[in-house]
Amino acid sequence: MGKTTGRSGQRLAFLDWTRGFAALIMLQGHVFHSFTAKDLRNDGPYTLSQFCGGLTPAVFLFLTGVTLGFLMDSSAKKGLGAWARTWAAMRRSGYLLGVAILFRLQMWAFAAGQSPWTDIFRVDILNCMGLGIIVLAPLAIFETRDRVRFAAITGGVIACASPIISSIDVAWLHPIARAWFVPDTNFFAFFPWASFIAFGLSAGSILRLVEDSDMQRVMQWASLMGLGLIFSAQYFSNLPYSVYSRSDFWVNSPGLIFIKVGIILLLASFAFLWTRHMNPNGWSFVRQLGGTSLLVYWVHTELVYGRWFGAFKESLSVPQTVFMAVLVILLMIGLSVGRTGWKGNPGVHVRLRQQWNAWRAEPLNQPAGD
Repeated sequence: MGKTTGRSGQRLAFLDWTRGFAALIMLQGHVFHSFTAKDLRNDGPYTLSQFCGGLTPAVFLFLTGVTLGFLMDSSAKKGLGAWARTWAAMRRSGYLLGVAILFRLQMWAFAAGQSPWTDIFRVDILNCMGLGIIVLAPLAIFETRDRVRFAAITGGVIACASPIISSIDVAWLHPIARAWFVPDTNFFAFFPWASFIAFGLSAGSILRLVEDSDMQRVMQWASLMGLGLIFSAQYFSNLPYSVYSRSDFWVNSPGLIFIKVGIILLLASFAFLWTRHMNPNGWSFVRQLGGTSLLVYWVHTELVYGRWFGAFKESLSVPQTVFMAVLVILLMIGLSVGRTGWKGNPGVHVRLRQQWNAWRAEPLNQPAGD
């Protein structure tokens, strides 16, 4: 959920736009989930909202893999050895797991007794990111070109193994341990969600191999591949028979994974077209959200699911929920701008801190001695 920086940040601005678009559909999806009246949850607007919102985690995980691919390539170009490259990836997972614990701890503490202590160990998307990076970190030993192939194969294996994992009797495992690995609609288990990280790692490795002059051609191929994945996965998912003894399309189906990957490729292709040709230099609130997606994720979750608007929970009409969604989106844009400043310039608090540090660094104006 980070921001692309440096030369790659300028060349690959479409990644922030893609992440920001995912943040938008996340915001509306969570607002509808939290505030829509219960008797309206079978209607079209709510169903559409939740269907679109279901794409958000896949986008975030995929882009986490892209960033991991950048990290592995950069480590190799710095001349680091195989173990050092793997350890660098492991450190990224440690950061995410630490943030995941702090996030759940803060949510539990702010609930002030209304949330069981076990919620601290709830497996959220940040936990999945951390575990996925740990498992994929050994791919850093390969050259970037080889990593494209091995990461894609790994993603396919994770996706295709998910129905098999669901069919295994793991009742002997503690529920918290099961939540880390066994597909479930209530958690972000390694199977199948980590497959998006692996596919993103493959895509990120491709981007590190591509020259700027070839980016447009690569994105054209990405859009064609996305369409191919969507239609082929849908076709095989609708066949009257399956190679799996137990498969649920919405929980562990490889077909759904490949459909979402196809949609992500189409979304990224559109984002590239928009940022490269339609709005190459102008400010974009979508990209703004993408550059601070972790902050937006953290704050809006407390705002939407916490006790701040408790009187409106599960009681609003569709128009009222839409108004609440617009309000939350505007608040998050304001928070993002406050964090980075307008057009990515440092915010006021950053400039004040810089001035304070500069002042402290200056030698004290003391009178000269005799």
